[in-house]
Amino acid sequence: MNNRLKNLKSRLARRKLDAMLVSQPDNRRYLSGFTACDHDIQESSGLLLIPRQGQPLLLTDSRFEILARQEAPDFEVTLYRKGLNTLLEKLLPALNIKRLGFESHYTLHSTARKLQQSCTKVETTIIPLTGLIEKMRLCKEAEELAIIEKSVHLNEQVFQEIFQQLRPGMTEIDIAMRLENLMRHKGAERPSFDTIVASGPNGALPHAVPGHRAIKKGEPIVIDMGLTLAGYCSDMTRTVVVGQPSNKTTEIIRIVRQAQLAGMATIRTGLTGKQVDSAARKIIQKAGYGHAFGHGLGHGVGLAVHEPPSLSPRYTRKLQEGMVVTVEPGIYLEGWGGVRLENMVVVEKNGCRLLNQDSTGLDI
Repeated sequence: MNNRLKNLKSRLARRKLDAMLVSQPDNRRYLSGFTACDHDIQESSGLLLIPRQGQPLLLTDSRFEILARQEAPDFEVTLYRKGLNTLLEKLLPALNIKRLGFESHYTLHSTARKLQQSCTKVETTIIPLTGLIEKMRLCKEAEELAIIEKSVHLNEQVFQEIFQQLRPGMTEIDIAMRLENLMRHKGAERPSFDTIVASGPNGALPHAVPGHRAIKKGEPIVIDMGLTLAGYCSDMTRTVVVGQPSNKTTEIIRIVRQAQLAGMATIRTGLTGKQVDSAARKIIQKAGYGHAFGHGLGHGVGLAVHEPPSLSPRYTRKLQEGMVVTVEPGIYLEGWGGVRLENMVVVEKNGCRLLNQDSTGLDI
C-alpha cells in the first residue's frame, strides 16, 4: 500500500493540493485495504483523508472501528462521533489543509454543498477531482494480476459444475441462484454483478434479468457471470445449448466467436479501444448482423467489474501494458434470442494474454 500512497501524494503535489478526501469504495480499498462496503452512496462506511505530508487517516464510525484497524495498518483510524463534517472542521485546521481535493464524480451534490459549508468555516478550499485514483488503477500490478487470474479460474469452476447439471425444465432463476450459491461455497466474497441467465428469446436482452422461464432443449442460453475474490472481479459469458443446436444457432455462435478472436488478435499496447472494437465489429457487420451488436466490445476489470479502459467505438485512448479487459461481442435478435461470448485478457506489449481456460461453446 505504501507505494500507492506515495504515488497519490506525488499527484497531489503536482496539483498543489494539501490533501485528498477519498470516498469511492474501490479507491478506498485500493489505497488502504479497508474492505467494508457502502450500502449506497448516501451511507458510507468510511472515507480516507490523505494529506500530502504526514500520516493518512481513515475516518469512520464505531461500526467499522475494529475492521478498519485490522485492515488498514498504514492509516490512523479516527471516528466521527458527531458526523463527518464536524470532524473535518477540527481536522483540517489541525493538519493545515487549505486546499482539499474530493472525488466529485462520486459525491452527491447535497454532500458536496455540506462539505463546502464546513470547509468555508475553517478557510479550506475544496477542489473537485475526477478519475485521479482510477488512473492509478488502470494498469494492474503483478500481485493484482495473480488474484484476477485466480478469480477467473474460480468463476470457471463454478460455471462448469452448474453447466453439467443443466437440464430442460430448469428455470433461469434457479440456474442463477445455483451459480451464486456455489460461488460463495467455493470462497468468493460475492458475485461481482447480478448473474444473467437468459434463455431463448430472452437472450436478445443483453442485460436480461433471470425469471421463471424454463429452458428448452436446443435453444441458446446466455449465461453471464462473475465473482469477487480478494476484492478482484471476474466476468465471463458463455452461450450454451442443452441438446442439439439449430443450424442458425451454430452459425451465429461461429460468427461471434470469429469476432472475439479478431478482437483478441488486435489487442496490444499503443492501439486504441476504438481500433480493437472495430476489428471485431467488422466481422459481425460483414456477416450481416451489424445492427444486432449494439454495445462496446469490452471493458476494464479489476476491483470493479466495470472500469476503464473501454473497447468501444468511442474510446480513443491507447491501451497500456497491464490493463485487464473483457472481449465480449454479441448478436441479439428480437424474438429469437442472443449469443454473447466473453473472455478476459491482459494487455501486453505485443498482444494479449488470455486469462480464461474454459472453452465451453467456443469450439462449436
